[in-house]
Amino acid sequence: MYRVIRIPPEKGEEIREKAVARRFLDTTRKIRKLQTAGGSFIEIPVTEVAGEKVESFLVTEQKNPEFLGKNWSLKEYLKDFLSEAELACVPSGWQVLGEIIIVSIPEALEGKKMRIAEALLLKYPKCKTVVRDFGIEGQFRQPKRELLLGSETETIHKEHGCFFKQDVTKVMYSKGNLEERKRMSRLGEGEIIVDMFAGIGYFSIPMAVHSRPKKITGIEINPESFAYLKENIRLNNIQDIFVPICGDCSKVVPEGTADRVLMGYVGTTHHYLEPAIKALKKKCGILHYHETVPESLARTRPQERIRKAACTLGKKVEILETRRIKKYSPGVLHVVVDARIFE
Repeated sequence: MYRVIRIPPEKGEEIREKAVARRFLDTTRKIRKLQTAGGSFIEIPVTEVAGEKVESFLVTEQKNPEFLGKNWSLKEYLKDFLSEAELACVPSGWQVLGEIIIVSIPEALEGKKMRIAEALLLKYPKCKTVVRDFGIEGQFRQPKRELLLGSETETIHKEHGCFFKQDVTKVMYSKGNLEERKRMSRLGEGEIIVDMFAGIGYFSIPMAVHSRPKKITGIEINPESFAYLKENIRLNNIQDIFVPICGDCSKVVPEGTADRVLMGYVGTTHHYLEPAIKALKKKCGILHYHETVPESLARTRPQERIRKAACTLGKKVEILETRRIKKYSPGVLHVVVDARIFE
């Protein structure tokens, strides 16, 4: 039996919000507007959790229910509640981490942000929280976010066989870096690795789980990220090979030990090239250097910066590959350069 409450239009918003908050809204069926001989009504589909009555409205059997398609877009969920102009501004993408949805909502939809958050929870019924993203800021690249719906901002995100515990209001996690995280998971077997900007383990945990290096040293300066790094080392059961260090990588990086150095940070990464090269073994080592760079300079500036730092230390460079990770902003790319550094 498909259950429904039939209510007058003026009560529709109030009851719908209660159905969402109390989690008895049936998200597999469509909310319908009906015109009958007795007047206009709204039918809100509900689950058994609703009981026999919601407020003063009886729960009855629904005839000919309309089911939502599994691949409905966010605009389709919102089309009965937003104007055409507002629908044109609805975000086309968002990020799902564990049970949390992270979405950027334009200022033009400020007054409809809660409606959008509710629609996202309808689209992803397994999620419990929606936060609004305003970008990242500061040396620690901390996210600026607003909690819209739900109360829990800490979650465990599973990706490529790895677990990443995090608080989405305190640490960042870029969906655009997915392919690079997968690539790192195929490198480093039997090697000694130094991750200079470990964060919560974005790149080095996939490497530790899948490639099983001899040893990974992960350095992170942000205390909150470092706490999650330690927790994620435990969650992924890699305590035997992963050594976390809290501190400034330019000061605490071990010198002359690494077969491979990860520099998965952007913004001022080039300032740390000399400490990174010093961390490599004297005869030879591999550097994975990340940089945000104007598209026209993507094949020159990052490579020149590596060569300059290596030359200062009396080293030679072989550029192995330059890879585009994602578009960082209009006209700016996030790239990673793989370079062999040798005597």
